[in-house]
Amino acid sequence: MKEALKEAGKAFEKGEVPVGAVIVYQNKIIARAHNQTELLHDPTAHAEMLALTQASGHLHEHGGEKHRGSLEGTSLYVTVEPCPMCAGALVMTHCEKLIFGAADPKAGACGSVYNIVQDDRLNHRLQVTGSVLEAESKLLLGEFFKHLRKEKR
Repeated sequence: MKEALKEAGKAFEKGEVPVGAVIVYQNKIIARAHNQTELLHDPTAHAEMLALTQASGHLHEHGGEKHRGSLEGTSLYVTVEPCPMCAGALVMTHCEKLIFGAADPKAGACGSVYNIVQDDRLNHRLQVTGSVLEAESKLLLGEFFKHLRKEKR
């Protein structure tokens, strides 16, 4: 989670909502990303989505033709509870574990508002652990939005 927080710090420095993500496979980080929605002018460029794409590419490169894009056996560490879009992508990629920092009471889709990643109606469910380094994640978000409010005054 500390590596995800470093990624969130990069987003903060670039004026992006400070969310960072890393994906671990066989005890190694295979992907790392931070929010880039403003930079890429792409509302889908969430840290999780970018990390999922990187991880899939990494596993394809190192797994050969047999790899079909699945993220079985991987763990996603992200500083904020994923939104519905990201939660759906986690299910579709068959990521095994989700570890997040701060819950998102407005749009969280991993237990707060929805629970897409553990919905029995879907073909895959993730193991979820929340509140990991929660204070650090909340502090970064709080500072970002405090700064944003000051700029708009």
